[in-house]
Amino acid sequence: MIEVNRVQSDQELNEVYSIRKKVFVDEQGVSEEEEYDEHEQSAAHVLATYNGQPAGAGRVRLLDNVAKLERICVLPEYRKFGVGAAVTTALEVEGKRLGAQKAKLHGQTQAAPFYTKLGYETVSDIFHEAGIPHVVMTKKL
Repeated sequence: MIEVNRVQSDQELNEVYSIRKKVFVDEQGVSEEEEYDEHEQSAAHVLATYNGQPAGAGRVRLLDNVAKLERICVLPEYRKFGVGAAVTTALEVEGKRLGAQKAKLHGQTQAAPFYTKLGYETVSDIFHEAGIPHVVMTKKL
């Protein structure tokens, strides 16, 4: 069973950081300096569990009344169970709670088909962040 909740404690936030380190730093080669930034404290973070085990994470910030979904990731052993979709949906709900009517994200090009299935539309050319090709994607909430 998948559960996704807004992070409420330092322990939960540490779980989020651990998942992000495993996925973005260890697996994808993003530097820790790029992965952890000045928005960590102001963003709303979510933690996904699968059968009680930490499995995925993400964060959302409100920018000009748009929910900017960021750092969406799922540990390799929990991919294909719907954790990524659950994290994305939880971030959208949080964005709406913050007053957003639209969501946007910088999706890795390899993940763009996943976000398209969730209703996102690509609105940019390919660009690079942390050496990884991305596109801007948006969705009306």
